[in-house]
Amino acid sequence: MRRRFRRHNPARRGLGVARAASRGLATSGGDALEETVPNWRRATILLAVAVAALAAVLLVTVTTHDPDEADSAFPVEGSADAGFARDMQVHHAQAVEMALLVRDRTTDPIIRAIAYDIATAQQQQIGQMFAWLELWGLPQTSTDEPMAWMEPSMEAMEQSDGEHSATLNDMTLAPDGRMPGMASAEDLARLSDLEGVSAEELFLALMIRHHEAGVVMAEAAATLTTQAPVRKFALTVAAAQRAEIKQMLALQQDRTSSTQSNG
Repeated sequence: MRRRFRRHNPARRGLGVARAASRGLATSGGDALEETVPNWRRATILLAVAVAALAAVLLVTVTTHDPDEADSAFPVEGSADAGFARDMQVHHAQAVEMALLVRDRTTDPIIRAIAYDIATAQQQQIGQMFAWLELWGLPQTSTDEPMAWMEPSMEAMEQSDGEHSATLNDMTLAPDGRMPGMASAEDLARLSDLEGVSAEELFLALMIRHHEAGVVMAEAAATLTTQAPVRKFALTVAAAQRAEIKQMLALQQDRTSSTQSNG
């Protein structure tokens, strides 16, 4: 049985939001800068740095490409590689957005460290996937249904012994077109309104769910890709997000245990 996915335009807003907002973080020196420069000016400075860095990556990638390689070696429109690069950019962008939101709403050093790691790592990965599409000569967006590239992997899971049934139930688009794991507009509004422990708890719940779906997407890409760099990248994404899920689940458990003991 083939899965049909709804066309998904509303969720694409997350990519634009996070590209604009998350570039306010640099991979190093962010805390020192934020202590001396106003938020709006810091965001402008670091945005310029991020854009320059991405341009450098694109330049190096394109200029070091062997001109004798056949273009047919690149993924084509409709491929799993192209679909993954587009959809995971959108998925990552919302993770960056949520990480930036909670980082400004908590003083907990562990939560802030997790949020910083997610924002910086996934923003860099967005740039890498963006660069691939540019190198492959493919547009950054498509009229294809989101996650349609995953259908062969999903069908294989459906024909398995049933161990993936729970995962399959979770890997369907929301009525409003959101990809699996993505927070709703209402969820993001709540996170924006909360502070302290309440913000931390909502962030953990949303990000765990977000990462769980991201792992499934990355593993599907690793299975379906024709490109060794994409396979390596996808496996790295899946491993990193599994580790972060484990860390966030432990934080949730610690908080639950602490509440019960105090009650």
